[in-house]
Amino acid sequence: MSLVATPAIILSAIRYGETSKIVRLATRDHGVQSAIAKGALRPRSRFGAALQLLCSGQAQLLLSERRDLHTLTAFDVLHLPLSLSRDLDRYTAASALAELVGRVAPSEPRPATFDLLREALALLEQAPAEAVEVLGLRLLWRMVQELGFGPSLDHCVRCGEPIPGEGGLLFLPEEGGAIGAECAGAGATARLSPSDRRDLVALALSGHDLPVLDGPHAAAHRRLLSRFIHHHVAEGQALPGLDFWTGRSWQEKGR
Repeated sequence: MSLVATPAIILSAIRYGETSKIVRLATRDHGVQSAIAKGALRPRSRFGAALQLLCSGQAQLLLSERRDLHTLTAFDVLHLPLSLSRDLDRYTAASALAELVGRVAPSEPRPATFDLLREALALLEQAPAEAVEVLGLRLLWRMVQELGFGPSLDHCVRCGEPIPGEGGLLFLPEEGGAIGAECAGAGATARLSPSDRRDLVALALSGHDLPVLDGPHAAAHRRLLSRFIHHHVAEGQALPGLDFWTGRSWQEKGR
């Protein structure tokens, strides 16, 4: 075993036995790792209240060469995102991001993935309330891109031919992007209007202003993104955090 120290973000934490926790960590230097925090639930635990979802800090890990479960020996909190936990819109978007990284990101070092997650959480904390929903869409698309699953928006995913730059768009999440009219057949292909296409491009590709979406259009983009992640990124894995964010049922109850 080797003891390492690395910047880390808590992606998830579950109880293990009577006194311990198993945490899933996004680390900057060692990718995504699972570790047991022994004695974390004891009243005088050295971890205290440190192992909270989405908090960031410096983790000390005892890496096992034979097991996928390592040992967390210390976690020094550098930032506890209280504004995320106090706002359901922010928290659910942040949780969906953390879930995606925890399920899909590799255990090999991916500093850019870690930096994007840290930046995304900070943006969700600071954004005006009216921008949080659309910002969540953009940040999830950015993470999809960073993980290597970006959608094809200008070439047909079936034949490779360029898609005309104007007009609507046929988009098939299950195959990873745009479909040319001549390749389209029966199936659940999303038909995007020209304005919806422009909004998708603005959300999924860098260098564009954040679009303004009304409720129904934002919901449609959430469903499209969710379909893409489930079928093209998660490969059938359950993603309850993403599903909860997609449905935003608490918004409906508040109306």
